[in-house]
Amino acid sequence: MQLEDYIKEQVHKFYWEDDYNCATTTLKTLSNIYKIELDPQVVNAAKGMHGAGKYGAQCGLVEGVLMFIGIYGTQYGFNHANIVRNCYQFAEKFELNFNSLKCSDLRAGSFKKTDAPHLCEKLTCEALMFAHNHIVEISIDLLY
Repeated sequence: MQLEDYIKEQVHKFYWEDDYNCATTTLKTLSNIYKIELDPQVVNAAKGMHGAGKYGAQCGLVEGVLMFIGIYGTQYGFNHANIVRNCYQFAEKFELNFNSLKCSDLRAGSFKKTDAPHLCEKLTCEALMFAHNHIVEISIDLLY
C-alpha cells in the first residue's frame, strides 16, 4: 500500500471510527508509520489540542507533529537543541506551505454546532504527508 493511501485510511479511521481530533490523529498516524508506541498520557495530552480546544489558535496538525518530533527525536538520540531546531523548521515550513499555523485560518469553516464533523480530513492527509517528508529530512540530516 502506498504511504498516501495508508495515511488516508488511518485519518479516516481515526476521525470517523474513533472520533479523534486532528492532533491525536496526527500523533497516532505518525506513530503507526514510524512504529513508535505512544504512552497513553501523550495521547491524553493531545485531547484538547485541536486549535486549543476549538478556540481557533495553533492548529492541532502542527501541535501533533511538534509533539511527535520530540518523541521521535528523543528515541533516535537527537539532543534537545536539535529537537527544538527541527520543530522550528517544521513550523516555519508549514506556515510557508499552508499560509498559517492557526486553526481558524486553516479550517474549512469554523467551530459552529452546525458544522459537519471532521472538516479537516483532506487537509490532515496533506499535512501528514508534509510532516512525513520533514521527518525523512530530519533522519537524513542525522546521517551526515
